[in-house]
Amino acid sequence: MPRWLPRAFVLALALFGAYQILSWAFLRTLGLLLNVLIAFFLALAMEPAVAALARRGMRRGPATALVSVVLLAAAAGFFVALGSLFAEQVSRIVENLPRYVSEVLRWSNTHFHTDLDVDKLRSKVIHSDWAQNFLRSGAQNVWGISATVLGGVFQLLTVALFTFYFAAEGPRLRVALCSVLPPARQAEVLRAWEIAVVKTGGYIFSRALMALISAGAHYVLLVLLGVPYAAALAVWVGVVSQFVPTVGTYIGGALPLLIAFTVDPWSALWVLVFIVIYQQLENYILQPRITARTVDIHPAVAFGSVIAGTSLMGVVGALVAIPAMATLQGFLSAYVKRYDVPDERVGASARERRGRSGRGRWWRRGRS
Repeated sequence: MPRWLPRAFVLALALFGAYQILSWAFLRTLGLLLNVLIAFFLALAMEPAVAALARRGMRRGPATALVSVVLLAAAAGFFVALGSLFAEQVSRIVENLPRYVSEVLRWSNTHFHTDLDVDKLRSKVIHSDWAQNFLRSGAQNVWGISATVLGGVFQLLTVALFTFYFAAEGPRLRVALCSVLPPARQAEVLRAWEIAVVKTGGYIFSRALMALISAGAHYVLLVLLGVPYAAALAVWVGVVSQFVPTVGTYIGGALPLLIAFTVDPWSALWVLVFIVIYQQLENYILQPRITARTVDIHPAVAFGSVIAGTSLMGVVGALVAIPAMATLQGFLSAYVKRYDVPDERVGASARERRGRSGRGRWWRRGRS
């Protein structure tokens, strides 16, 4: 047996054991790492406001607390107002549900020549296996739902604590991170940090702008249809559809659809059609253009980064994908050297050559 073989075997076992331990530790702390990542990007979004207050003479701790209190008060007022609206509408729907069911059945009997009766339908639903299984499973899942709610509250507190720390101790954190790096690397880290602040702020601005546009469009529709609480419902749709990824559109559109149904079933149908059409316009026209202008990345790159982030980290990945990609692109653009390409070889038109020439001059001015 060669002398190096036992040592190589022991080294391979040690590396395999270290890999297993690190994988176990990573999976155990994955939730905490995701919370820290969310808190880091929230702190980057708060950084411009905190820095502005600090420049006016306020210490960063009280400045961060003031910004946090303002944001929490705005969020709490938003959810309290919509919560009272939702409770009122749900109680109204429960009171008028028999009348709604009777009207729907009467309309179905008239247009489709069916023979449906409210009493028979109620009896079938109450005594059906589906209703009994649903009630039984709901009773069994009460403790599970309670544990989920408590876990969500704990995660929110964790994110809030890390966000406050990152925002209040931002300069000290940068100093502590750069103190272990040589001067050249320190400049690169500080540059990347500043780019991340700018790009995250641009992302928040783009989402807020799209939420404002969505709220305005839905407000006009709800006013035309005569749906009550049009302003509150429009703000709900705008905020939830933009700041809750993937399923935000459906969550935001469910409430105005439900309230429109209490007014008239046809109004609810028009609301549903408008939500579907507006979502397509937003996905293929508004969002790529606004995101590309504010976050300064190509629409295809923005769309692909959201898909990749969702595949890797779910909802968290969808939230941080665009600002993370914009930060990476901005950091690379500061160090990647670009060369001119002859327009004749790529078949560019005269207008494209003039536009690229202007952007090239701007790029050279920026680099200088």
